[in-house]
Amino acid sequence: MKTLIIGAGSDLGVHIDGAHIGPVQLSSDLQSFYKGDRISFVQDESILKSRNLSDRRKNEYDIDKFNTSVYKAIVENYKEECFPILLGGDHSVAVASALASAKKYTDIGIIWVDAHGDYNTFDTTITGNIHGLPLAAITGYKNHELRYFHDGNTINPQNAVIVGARSLDEAEKENLKYSGVTVFTTEDIKTRGVDAVMNEAFEIASKKTKGVHVSFDLDVIDPSFAPGVSVPEFDGITVEEAMAINKNIVNHFESVVSYDLVEYNPLRDIERRTEQIAINLVAQIIKAAEKKDKYGKIDLTQKQAEQYKIKIVPPKEEQTEENPGFKIVPPSEPTPEPSTTEIPTETQTPVETQVPVETTAPTETPQPTLAQLDRL
Repeated sequence: MKTLIIGAGSDLGVHIDGAHIGPVQLSSDLQSFYKGDRISFVQDESILKSRNLSDRRKNEYDIDKFNTSVYKAIVENYKEECFPILLGGDHSVAVASALASAKKYTDIGIIWVDAHGDYNTFDTTITGNIHGLPLAAITGYKNHELRYFHDGNTINPQNAVIVGARSLDEAEKENLKYSGVTVFTTEDIKTRGVDAVMNEAFEIASKKTKGVHVSFDLDVIDPSFAPGVSVPEFDGITVEEAMAINKNIVNHFESVVSYDLVEYNPLRDIERRTEQIAINLVAQIIKAAEKKDKYGKIDLTQKQAEQYKIKIVPPKEEQTEENPGFKIVPPSEPTPEPSTTEIPTETQTPVETQVPVETTAPTETPQPTLAQLDRL
């Protein structure tokens, strides 16, 4: 299936700067590896971000304007069969990508891999950072102001699953408690194992739906391994567990219709560790998507999915004999030392796109069901 990479360079949803650069950096890393279609959106540099602690609607208008552009572009590209991969940007950009998939497929589920629930409302948010509200907006729980541009169904919360939660506000817990959303904590992953959690997550998200949108926030990983995020939360999952989650996504790829990777902040990264993890995650998804046909079947073995990794090394001026340049490790038969192939570097200028916000809000009625949140 044709893939489409969408760079959504916005950090308007968080008071910390840097996540808007993430898609530019990751897209640059993918230049020689990825030859498919791409669209890039970059927030207007003239915007003065609100950092007022009492402002509960920080940058709401500019976020809606940005997400409108992203949403319309994805919906337009869906006219041809494609698999969208969105690179954020803070997690508020997922309102556009998830609802664009809901517009295309009508009834879908969602798996939200994140240390946070992102289920606050304008009434319950403590910080006013809108990247803490998107999942509520996507599942039709208040926050209708964040989806004025969408004229289709929202995602049924009974088909919504959070994986890796470990930092929820008290009022946010109350929002989730009767929402119908299923929450798996970081502790669930540690005690039950990734496979058990992800198998159940896909069972819930895909039940009586036409597909599943996956949104992967890098802050689910412990910052000792992945420091390059805007709001790190300690006691997270390991890199191996993150890759195992991604492997499970590939194993269920017949159900997956779109994918986000968000919250990479290069300004917070150390020795490009988070960048390396992000590129490996995206590389696996790209290879799976390219093998997926319009019926959802894929021709990609688990061995290939596990072996396909990209090696990030310093730029040319920082290279040494021991660390010579940008390399890719392709799929191959198991050997003591996987072979590497040099990749030439290329450049591509992102395309800036702005689309006015529409002001027609759909009506949704979530179906509340008790969620098990006692352990949070």
